[in-house]
Amino acid sequence: MAVLIDGKAIAQKVKEEVAAGSEALVREYGEAARPNMTLIVVGSDAVSRKLVSMKAADCEAAGIIPTVITLSESTTEEKLLRLIERLNEDEDVRAILCQLPLPEHISTKKVLAAIAPDKDVDGFSARIDSDDYDVAACTPAAVMRMLRESGVDVAGKHCVVVGRSNIVGKPMAIQLLLNDATVTVCHSKTRDIAEHTKRADVLIVAVGRPRFVTGDMVKDGAVVIDVGMNYIDGRPVGDVAFDEVEPKASMITPVPGGVGPMTRAGLLVNALTLAERKAK
Repeated sequence: MAVLIDGKAIAQKVKEEVAAGSEALVREYGEAARPNMTLIVVGSDAVSRKLVSMKAADCEAAGIIPTVITLSESTTEEKLLRLIERLNEDEDVRAILCQLPLPEHISTKKVLAAIAPDKDVDGFSARIDSDDYDVAACTPAAVMRMLRESGVDVAGKHCVVVGRSNIVGKPMAIQLLLNDATVTVCHSKTRDIAEHTKRADVLIVAVGRPRFVTGDMVKDGAVVIDVGMNYIDGRPVGDVAFDEVEPKASMITPVPGGVGPMTRAGLLVNALTLAERKAK
């Protein structure tokens, strides 16, 4: 039976670290320096609104002031971009997050590019070709922290990443390489993905397809990190068929309670870093 990597427990540890850092910043520079985060959610999607609510609660627990801006489904791309421009120019705003996905009539690429890099709390604008950074893309940073906390050293190991998005797959592969792993990246055009996943010492799945990785695609003793969050009949499920893979893995993340809480914790780390950068 695999050891569960408890994302909630590790995230709580991160929250406590950030809370201590927030108070230290306030003691040194005054209350005006306290970290804050402006969270924008567009539309009425229940999952998006719930996630924003959870992120705001995380902020409050870590000594970060959250401001939630809720916009209607009919909000135009132009209006959203103008809002982001105003927030970029507002000296009192330390960090900006725009919850994804956006309505189809709004370009995600344009919106994310509009957020000033020095306020991009998601870390989407962070350089991914170097480990010399202070703000990191949240999910890859979360995965690396979870591996370290679990005693998994990826140096010299064969790590397979399933997915090549700019948000998770690509920066994840780079972070693994920077930590001396041998990395294979699989995607929708990869032939016979199972032949690659079965060779993975560490398997990271971020493909956005429920229960995509099955038991016969994983070797005995692998460490399996499930980044996926899908919903079937209103229930959250990952990209990994947990019931099939868990008996074969040495360690595995659950869904929910795995990578999700840690990704949100990464936002707090970045919010504190942005506030520290502004204060200093």
